Amino acid sequence: MTSHQTSPTTADTLRELLAAAQCVLFDFDGPITAVFGGHEAQVVAAALDSRIASWPRAPELTDRTDPMQILLDVAVAFDGSEHDHRVAELDKLLADQEAIAVASARPTPYADSLVRRLVARGTSVAVTTNNSAAAVLSYLELRGLAVCFGPHVHGRAADPLLMKPHPSCVREAIRSTGVSAGQCLMIGDSPRDYQASSAAGVAFLGYAKNDRKQRQLAEAGVEYMVDSLADVYEAADAGQH
Repeated sequence: MTSHQTSPTTADTLRELLAAAQCVLFDFDGPITAVFGGHEAQVVAAALDSRIASWPRAPELTDRTDPMQILLDVAVAFDGSEHDHRVAELDKLLADQEAIAVASARPTPYADSLVRRLVARGTSVAVTTNNSAAAVLSYLELRGLAVCFGPHVHGRAADPLLMKPHPSCVREAIRSTGVSAGQCLMIGDSPRDYQASSAAGVAFLGYAKNDRKQRQLAEAGVEYMVDSLADVYEAADAGQH
């Protein structure tokens, strides 16, 4: 188990976090599956970049390797302009690529079991993600998890400017589950997940599967982290709500 150095994430702490959570919100890419594990992010980014290059006006991109950042860069550049239809065009292309990716995506170790255990103990679960809801639902159906989440899958909004770190999808999950922000716990693996949960008043547990993720989350101010969902799975066996 890894942790923020000033606050060790002990098994007792994990049990306390889960005990206080009537609902657990999962980021999708990372905590549930590596979306682009079989259909690499660089391939998807290249497809988006190629489409942008075909436009009469191509905006500047800050990161040509991150599909989500590419979409956000285009949304920012074309916001309120006569080119804003290009945002929807790129969003659809990304959604199509995500649909391809989830067909071969593998689950994060212990993710499926953790979701089922949480539901069994009476905890609601929801997805709050920058990925397309259609791709998420497709993956959950493949894994037999769709019944666990029901209607509580909150993906990328029509307006990419509402992607995390904006708290929009987190607030939607709070609204749809009927649980207060103070009774929710979000599991995410990026600073933008943490920023979105914080803005919505939701407690946060970082999933840092490697040193790079741990460093990013620690620098963002994340207090509690694990490097394996096995720790959370074991803590979730502490009792029923």
